[in-house]
Amino acid sequence: MHFLDQAKIFIRAGAGGAGAVAFRREKYVEYGGPNGGNGGKGGDIIFEAVPGLNTLIDFRYTQHFKAQRGGGGAGTNRTGAAGKDLVIKVPIGTQVIDDDQETVLADLTEPGQRVTLLEGGMGGRGNASYKTSTNRAPRQHQPGMPAEEMYVWLRLKLLADAGLVGLPNAGKSTFINQISNTKAKVGDYAFTTLRPQLGVVSHRNREFVLADIPGLIAGAAEGAGVGDRFLGHIERCRVLIHLIDIHGTDPADALAIIEEELEAYGAGLEDKPRLIALNKIDLVDKELVTAFTKELKAAGAKKVFPISGATGKGMDKLLDAVIDHLPAATVTERPDGEQEELDETPWSPL
Repeated sequence: MHFLDQAKIFIRAGAGGAGAVAFRREKYVEYGGPNGGNGGKGGDIIFEAVPGLNTLIDFRYTQHFKAQRGGGGAGTNRTGAAGKDLVIKVPIGTQVIDDDQETVLADLTEPGQRVTLLEGGMGGRGNASYKTSTNRAPRQHQPGMPAEEMYVWLRLKLLADAGLVGLPNAGKSTFINQISNTKAKVGDYAFTTLRPQLGVVSHRNREFVLADIPGLIAGAAEGAGVGDRFLGHIERCRVLIHLIDIHGTDPADALAIIEEELEAYGAGLEDKPRLIALNKIDLVDKELVTAFTKELKAAGAKKVFPISGATGKGMDKLLDAVIDHLPAATVTERPDGEQEELDETPWSPL
């Protein structure tokens, strides 16, 4: 299934039904009086987070959503039927954003969570409600409240316990394939991974979800390489794993680039714990690994984990460190799939 993390849709609540103008007409009842009923309420627009969905691809093909309007009133004081609510099902982690793409209207982070975004219009009054002691046969009525409508953006932010970041071609796909059930595409070129993906990792009787996002480049926080959208998928992670290619850009420079982008993006990413992993050590000798480890520590990294995503060397120590940062129960370990409240205590990444 194709992954889509952003979509624009049009939503409209149901308009209220019109009130009726009617009079009682019975044999031998000369002055029956008004009996026009009120109109029914229009349907609401409701967003619901449901498990089992992990993409917004359906909203590429269906972009207009309209709730049912309320039924009109009728004689004998009959109120019109209420319009049916329209429930729009979205993946857990979806944000509903105003058309300005800045104002968050709803953030659906829990299974079964519902948010009523637009309420249906109230039904109009029938002429029976206008009867007074001086106006015994009113003919006025209300047409019902008009429907509310708007354009909104849906933005999906994946729910994961740990996030994997790094420059392009740092070996993230090989890494996630080595430790999880994911079958990510692997290639010896930059931007092999074009969309975020999730993998479930089992280690020492613990289980957690790892999010792999495409490689970041300088300026990602401002949108370069669509990096700002990718960074949004790791906002909810507990810990970040920064993978550095020992054969790529100078490790200290690679560290600085990613740190600058995380800080520039904000949203709390700059305060999240980071585990620095020096990848592809199986391709070089021990002396070079030692030299680059010292260089990274000199650049500010407190601890460096030399690993090989291809062979699995050094993975256990790194995963042990990941587990140390996880809550008592992770996303997959909790039966309801809900995340615990994040610890807001600032943490120095380097």
